[in-house]
Amino acid sequence: MSRTRTALLAAMALVAGASGTAVAAYPGDVGISAIPCTVDYKVQNDWGTGFTANVTITNNSAPKSSWAVKWSYAGNQKVTSGWNAKVSQSGTAVTALNENYNGTLATGGSTSFGFQGTYSGTNAVPATFTLDGVTCNVDDGGGGPTDPGGPTDPGTGTRVDNPYSGAKVYVNPEWSANAAAEPGGSRIANQPTGVWLDRVAAIAGAGGKMGLRAHLDEALKQKGSGELAVQLVIYDLPGRDCAALASNGEFGPTDIDKYKTQYIDPIAAILADPKYASLRIVTTVELDSLPNLVTNVSPRNTATPNCDTMKTNGNYIKGVGYALNKLGDVPNVYNYVDAGHHGWLGWDDNFSATVQTIKQAATAEGASVNDVHGFITNTANYSALKEPYYTINDSVNGKSVRESKWVDWNRYVDELSYAQAFRQEAVNQGFPSGVGMLIDTSRNGWGGSARPTGPGAKTDVDTYVDGGRIDRRLNTGNWCNQSGAGLGERPQASPAAGIDAYVWIKPPGESDGASSAIPNDEGKGFDRMCDPTYTGNPRNNNHMSGALPNAPLSGHWFSAQFQQLMQNAYPPLS
Repeated sequence: MSRTRTALLAAMALVAGASGTAVAAYPGDVGISAIPCTVDYKVQNDWGTGFTANVTITNNSAPKSSWAVKWSYAGNQKVTSGWNAKVSQSGTAVTALNENYNGTLATGGSTSFGFQGTYSGTNAVPATFTLDGVTCNVDDGGGGPTDPGGPTDPGTGTRVDNPYSGAKVYVNPEWSANAAAEPGGSRIANQPTGVWLDRVAAIAGAGGKMGLRAHLDEALKQKGSGELAVQLVIYDLPGRDCAALASNGEFGPTDIDKYKTQYIDPIAAILADPKYASLRIVTTVELDSLPNLVTNVSPRNTATPNCDTMKTNGNYIKGVGYALNKLGDVPNVYNYVDAGHHGWLGWDDNFSATVQTIKQAATAEGASVNDVHGFITNTANYSALKEPYYTINDSVNGKSVRESKWVDWNRYVDELSYAQAFRQEAVNQGFPSGVGMLIDTSRNGWGGSARPTGPGAKTDVDTYVDGGRIDRRLNTGNWCNQSGAGLGERPQASPAAGIDAYVWIKPPGESDGASSAIPNDEGKGFDRMCDPTYTGNPRNNNHMSGALPNAPLSGHWFSAQFQQLMQNAYPPLS
């Protein structure tokens, strides 16, 4: 990605004191015979009193069976802990020695290590590094027939076009155990699902659950010798989910600094650990947030005071931008930004405006559109992947299906057509032409006895659409624990044009929200849309909620829903 190139070009200037700036490292420089070694020092995260850094060394001299990298700080930085090297400090002088498993450095070979430190004042980047006593990043005058006398373009980093292509996908052992414990659940217990980091405590692990490092360590075991993608949900914005209460978060509307330093920075530091460099880490960034700034703010009748607040203070834009910037700096991270679903954003006044809002966030807080690898639709939702029995171009007795109560003038009738159109609109508005789409198919199968087997009768446009539609909800605005839903297409890579993968980001069987008020310490409120007796609001055209009864808090296991999802799976379970 171009961000990597920009960072490395900035490194050649050796600008000491610029936190996060790398130091003259060109592992791909064709003039390696003139530079005995290179060191790339990057501050990954800096929170004012401490920082994490990653160091990559490349040996351009004779092969080594052990190594020692040394530098000195100009300020009062102190190393407190390290990984993938034995890092020690005496005064301002720092020494990093290889571990027993990474001492070998072939000619042209590289290795990386990281550490955490503290400081006050400025966090200046060291000016000089040595590898076994030889100064690195300096031309020794040797030249060589391939030395062009200057830096070359270091390339676009290690990211692949589609992180799911040719890769296994991480199976969360905690979800898998819950699924396998259900009657019949072993049929899908081996499916990959998303790992939700929905509060700060989830990073380290809370309530006996695995933390982020534990999941990544398990992912390395599952990876073996092949490629593996691991799916993380980044979901803890200030004033989170301003239009719903079931998934409200722990940070208040103004807690943007806490979001950065207590949530994003620690995640970024873990993901940047070279130990995990071989994983393809897919992040789905802040579900529901940015679309709320389009549809649920004044002067619309769907506006909420909380969404107006977040629109005014800009902290959704700042938070998403910061997350994209920090996570996008990690070469093996692939950021996918939430793009709602067709039943939310498919109308003319929502569609293009949502892309514009996402672009605003993707160019905030140091981020660029190149930090966005793609977009994800239908996350934790129920919109049908394909409607086989009617299209947006159909008409009955001279009336377009757009005039039906179900479609209600939307431009799209299913997720696949919406996702493909959203990708094209994003490219039109300046996102890279290679961006891909993910579609969450965890709960949009709508199989079972209620599934239509053909088009509806052409009595009138409503009878035609209602009789043939796969999505059996009462309204596309219904989102909580929907009655009658089923598992959708199984996770798979490159299933359609422009689609990187069908994914199960929302783990089937985990509740969308409690059907009645439940006291909790997770910051989760009671949303009437999860109450089966609720008669609705403007966001679902005042329909009944369609929610299942007796549901637990969002994210908690909901056995009855899991059983329903298996029963109504489409394609059916064998």
